[in-house]
Amino acid sequence: MLRPQPRPEALDTNAAPAPPPDARTAEDFDTTDEAARAAAVAGAPEAGARRLGTTIGALGSAAEPGIWIKTPLVTVVTQGRADYPAAGTSIAVELRPSGGVPGAGSQVSLAAMRLLQAPLTGLPELVLFAQ
Repeated sequence: MLRPQPRPEALDTNAAPAPPPDARTAEDFDTTDEAARAAAVAGAPEAGARRLGTTIGALGSAAEPGIWIKTPLVTVVTQGRADYPAAGTSIAVELRPSGGVPGAGSQVSLAAMRLLQAPLTGLPELVLFAQ
């Protein structure tokens, strides 16, 4: 008899502490720990992932810690995956609703931009998937 496989643990993107008040550099603002980074880079499973679409990402608030993307492609907080084809990178990420209209673009956390190897001042094209 086939039994369903347990779901992978959800990436806890809210566990990172707020940046210190004197933060000035990307390293200062990115308070995610090595375990969270490693889990994100290990990626979300491709099996069962549903493609949400393509979005243009811009750096979100550097003061908001975690590995997340605020996007109009979801209406509830969802675990997912972000692919950055230009760099060939993919990470597990928390997808948060932005409240914007489809096509409005997305805000990407500092940690997610760094893990995707996307330019912090650029507007990378990302492909988003929901788990």
